[in-house]
Amino acid sequence: MQYLLLENVSRSYGEKVLFKNVNLSISKGDKIALIAKNGSGKTTLLKVIGGEEGSDGENAKITISKEIKTAILKQDPVFDPNATALETIFDTDNEAIVAVRDYEKALTSKDEALLQKCVTRIEDLKAWDLESRIHEILNKLKITDFNQKTGEMSGGQKKRLALAKILIEEPDFLILDEPTNHLDIEMIEWLENFLQQPNLTLFMVTHDRYFLERICNEIIELDNGQTYMYRGNYSQYLEKREARIINDAINLEKTKKLFSKELDWMRRQPQARSTKAKSRIDDFYDIKEKAQVRLNDDEMKINIAASRLGSKILEAHSIVKSFGDKKILDGFTYKFKKGERIGIVGANGTGKSTFLKIITQQLSPDGGKIVVGDTIVFGYYTQDGLIVNEDKMVIDVIRDIAEYIPLDKGFKLSAESLLEKFLFPRPQQRVLVSQLSGGEKRRLYLLTILMKNPNFLILDEPTNDLDIITLNVLEEYLLDFPGCLIIVTHDRYFMDKLVDHLFILEGNGVISDYNYTYSEYRELKKTEEREKQESKSSASDATHAEDLSKGKASFEQRKDFARLEKEIKKLEEKKAKITSTFEDASLSPERIMELSKELDQITVQLAEKEEKWFELAEMM
Repeated sequence: MQYLLLENVSRSYGEKVLFKNVNLSISKGDKIALIAKNGSGKTTLLKVIGGEEGSDGENAKITISKEIKTAILKQDPVFDPNATALETIFDTDNEAIVAVRDYEKALTSKDEALLQKCVTRIEDLKAWDLESRIHEILNKLKITDFNQKTGEMSGGQKKRLALAKILIEEPDFLILDEPTNHLDIEMIEWLENFLQQPNLTLFMVTHDRYFLERICNEIIELDNGQTYMYRGNYSQYLEKREARIINDAINLEKTKKLFSKELDWMRRQPQARSTKAKSRIDDFYDIKEKAQVRLNDDEMKINIAASRLGSKILEAHSIVKSFGDKKILDGFTYKFKKGERIGIVGANGTGKSTFLKIITQQLSPDGGKIVVGDTIVFGYYTQDGLIVNEDKMVIDVIRDIAEYIPLDKGFKLSAESLLEKFLFPRPQQRVLVSQLSGGEKRRLYLLTILMKNPNFLILDEPTNDLDIITLNVLEEYLLDFPGCLIIVTHDRYFMDKLVDHLFILEGNGVISDYNYTYSEYRELKKTEEREKQESKSSASDATHAEDLSKGKASFEQRKDFARLEKEIKKLEEKKAKITSTFEDASLSPERIMELSKELDQITVQLAEKEEKWFELAEMM
């Protein structure tokens, strides 16, 4: 079944063509990702699909099946600022979700009659699974303050709330714009598992390469206004893209040779030309356009030199830091070594950014001291991004730092040439910072950090809003970076590729030190969690047995008891009806056989439910 069809969809802003004649078909079960350089129009294409923006051209066609439920996750969701988180989640016309909402309200009302009515409605709609799923999704996305107004939420909290809302709605077709932004690593891993469900159909923009590898069955690349489709996951995309680029380069070389030959012919032609010559002239201009295509627009290079690193790097001695009753660091001590590459991992709110500000001496500790070596030059890429007058031109932002930048091996580069290497062509260097996309601003910010020649790089969420091309180039640069490196990121691929030593912020001031890659650490934690769950399950069985002997029943158990009574009654009625049917002498042998099998199944079900009912009855 076809969920989405795009035909000849184009979008331009003035002379800038974002995409041209995009054709795309998405069918049930497809999991497709769209990737491109920043500023290429990924989010704009999603807005066109969602009807927020129009398509250029009269022949464009956008069709979303009306037989399915579609949900779109935007980068910056908008809610009623006066509504609470729970009111936002339950603001829906989905009957089952409304039933769960009424049940949740009845739980706090202490009105037994109303509660029983809500329980009956949920049973009729078979919505008990939905109730547990709502709580699971909210818990996994760490939405715990149900009474918080959305107007008081941060951008990250709103994004998580929007994600929770559309997952709870259970749409057939999900359109997601950077779904992993503002999620911590545990949330990302849970979401990855959730989206792998075979019944979900996805179209998403993401730079999370593990998502691309583990979830997607097709990747669409938007490059120079054209779309290229690759069946398979991220690894297969890389192979097929390389083959395409090689093939394009061969064809371009042939076209350039033909263009040179045709150009020579054009110069030798007289003013008066035949019809045949005019046709060849038209072909000449087509060849000229193809010959002038550039294939190296995405060849961003970073070869900025790092400052010399002395023997003393950075030492932390018994660092203590708290905010009120909340401990961030409690006696942290560490001596950094040359070339060290450390990843910082911890749940949101455990103090990762505070830790970085303390070691860079932007924030004073409550106790202990930081000692920084004389040769240390920090390069600190923060979550706040580029803080600059947005009415400045891109070139002026760089010139304010330096007209020329020293490179390795004694070379230097002009500000204009350096910007070109960072995918800012000369015309774009003259635009205002305010006109850049979010990813382009991030790329410019990264350049302003690196061009100061740091030898101790600290990157706090560097992958947010950066495209995959920029990420790959940044990773290659960091792999050869001779200085010290500290990374805070929710990008597991980025972390795995660059660090093999972790500081885990456990909360309450505790920092654990692991000499593992991130994936190795997660496997270790999963093993520990599995063993813990097995131990917890054994303890739960023992508690259940104890409750039986003491006659205690929780509200959930009372609810199960009431549900079982109804189910047993229905099964007994069904059993009686089938038994009375056997009195009909006209029944065929085949029908008798069918009824006998059905009666056997009902008898088994009754036995199971009655056994559970007797267990719960002893606790009432």
